[in-house]
Amino acid sequence: MHHGRQQPVSLVRIEWDDGNREKCQKHGVSIAEIEDVLRGRPRIAPDLKHSATEQRLIAIGRTPAGRSIFVAFTIRQYGDEMSIRPISARSMHRKEVASCEHQDS
Repeated sequence: MHHGRQQPVSLVRIEWDDGNREKCQKHGVSIAEIEDVLRGRPRIAPDLKHSATEQRLIAIGRTPAGRSIFVAFTIRQYGDEMSIRPISARSMHRKEVASCEHQDS
């Protein structure tokens, strides 16, 4: 995984429908937690392994409660409006959290 810089994501909206809402919540991550991470200061990196049909990105960050979350997403452009469409989300594994904390120090 490539490790990006922490940066705020400027976006108009986060795009939800029955398909991505259900898939994102499948691993025990709430919609609110996903939106907190995406609207916070996540690390963002390209997801080269899963970008064959569309550009996918990875965001990793913490919720206000301190939970470390991994979110795969794509960016959609509708005219002048941009939205983020989450594809899947999960809690980060201990090794992933440790790796991020090591890079931050």
